[in-house]
Formats: sequence, C-alpha cells, structure tokens
Amino acid sequence: MRTLRIGTLLVAASLLFPALGAAQAAEIEKPNLTLGVGGKPLLYYLPLTLAEKLGYFKDAGLNVEINDFGGGAKSLQALIGGSVDAVTGAYEHTIRMQTKKQDIRAVIDLGRYPGIVIAVRKAEADKIKTVADLKGKNIGVTAPGSSTHIMVQYLLTKAGLKQDDASFIGVGGGASAVAAMQKGEIDAISHLDPVISKLEDLGLINVLVDTRTTEGTEKVFGGQNPAAVLYFKESFIKENPNTVQALTNVFYKTLKWLEKATPEQIAANVPEEYWLGDKNLYMKAVEASRQSYSTDGNIDEASMKSALSLITTTDPSIDPASIDLSKTFDGSFLAKAKGQ
Repeated sequence: MRTLRIGTLLVAASLLFPALGAAQAAEIEKPNLTLGVGGKPLLYYLPLTLAEKLGYFKDAGLNVEINDFGGGAKSLQALIGGSVDAVTGAYEHTIRMQTKKQDIRAVIDLGRYPGIVIAVRKAEADKIKTVADLKGKNIGVTAPGSSTHIMVQYLLTKAGLKQDDASFIGVGGGASAVAAMQKGEIDAISHLDPVISKLEDLGLINVLVDTRTTEGTEKVFGGQNPAAVLYFKESFIKENPNTVQALTNVFYKTLKWLEKATPEQIAANVPEEYWLGDKNLYMKAVEASRQSYSTDGNIDEASMKSALSLITTTDPSIDPASIDLSKTFDGSFLAKAKGQ
C-alpha cells in the first residue's frame, strides 16, 4: 500500500512539473515580440545577432522578430510609432526623446564605447588631416539622425565649425557603405565595423578618430560613452515587466558569452554575409571592436553625463537641467539578471 502511495506521488509530481514550466512560460506577458535595430550586420549590434543565433531568445521562451531599419533614427521612430516593441539602439535616444515628452528607458548597456570611426578617403588624406578639414566635404553616415551622424556633428562643433559645414549622406550599414567609398561618392565616413575594417583592408581610408578602443574614446569624451542599449517605452516596461526581464536576461547572458568568446567562435555565430566576403577580415574587425562591448551591462552616472554632453553640444536648444538622467536607465532588471 505504501509502495503504491509513493508511486502515485511520483506520477503526480511528474505531471505537476511540466505544468509548472508551462505556468512560468505563461508569465511572460508578450512572448511574441518585434525588435527594431538600425544596421544589424554592424558590430555595434553584435550582441543582438549573437543572442539570436545562440538560441538564447528561444531558450527564454521568446519569439523575437527582428526588423532592421538600416539606421538608428528609423528604429527609434518605429518604437514611437508602435510598430516595434523594443529597440537595440543608441543610449542617446533615451535622452533626446525626454525633451519630446517621450519616456524611453534603457535596461541594459551593450556597448560602453560608441565604436564609431571617422575616416577620410585616402585620395583626400593630404587635404583632410583633422576634423576641422571636413568643412565642405561629403560625409557618409549610416543614416541621417543616427549615432554616426551625431558623432560627426559633435566633433565638428568641438572643432569650432557649424554642424551644416559639411554634407551628410546616408550610405546604409553594410556593403552599400563600402561601395559609396569605392565609387568616390563620399570624401569621409563616420561608420562602424566591419565596414571600417573592410575599407582599411582595401586601402581606401585614413582613420582620424577611433572610438572602438578605451584610448580613442577617452580622447574624444574623457571617459566612457554608452553606445548600443536595449530600450523600451516606459509604458511597455510597466505593462510587461516579465517580458522585459526575460529580454534583459538574454542580453546579459550574451554579454558574458561574448566576453570569453574567440573571434573564430563569434564569426561562426553570425550570418556569412556579415563577413563582407572575408571571414578573416571579420575576425580582425571583431578584435578591433572588442573593447567597445560592455562586460556588465551597467551605465554609471559619469557615462550618462558624457552622453548628455554629446547631445547638448550638438543641440544647444536642449537644457541639461531639464533632463532627468535617472529616467533614461532602469537598472533593476539588470540587477535581477546578475542575481540569477
């Protein structure tokens, strides 16, 4: 009788645990998500591609549809318009949108440095030796209004020029950017890897500014300057906290994988078209950008202030005193991700 009773309990337990698993999965308010990004093949957004290819979204019970809008400003617009639920995009957007009464909040930092490189076409290198020499030139950026565009505006302003002293041309995020330089359609470029490493390998550019590294970023900003983050509308965070937590967990897990991964392992977990035709070159680009990735996902106050300075320098109409930086980053989800 006792044996029968124990057996009955074991059967009941085996039936119960799957039910518990299903209940836990059901706790995610919105398992089917649409996530926007502006130039997915760029190393700036490498954590997103890795999270997808390593299967971490599915492991967390999430079905994530990724929409690549080619530029960060466009993915932000999609979030505001309601066509995507979340965005991997520049942290600066959370600050800028606060001035427009839009509450956008980051929950995890993916890139602690911008990773943006300003380079000039080699044929123009004897004429363009400093940022000030970019006056009157055609500069390629991923898209108007994107972080690559804002970075040049910041540097022009710091060099004593007006932001419209140069012309900006959207060249996209991959092969189209390389082609624009090859065809001589642009005199300089503000872009990211692997595009920059590809242009260097082709011998087409000379680098002026490099924020892929600690040294290069400190030269420009005097410290860290957060780049790609995962951000949402604050209303979405309130309505879907378990969903936001699941996504934060995924990206934190990805950052820890990336921290230890070799360039070979990273290249093996991205689509081949991201290599721009050369796997070894892609691995070289990964190594060049490695320092730019966050290892802990956090954004400290000094980094927030650095980002605010970049924005107010490029847009003097924004009063720094009107920005509440504490509302641009919600670290509570990251804290829970680290505690798991």
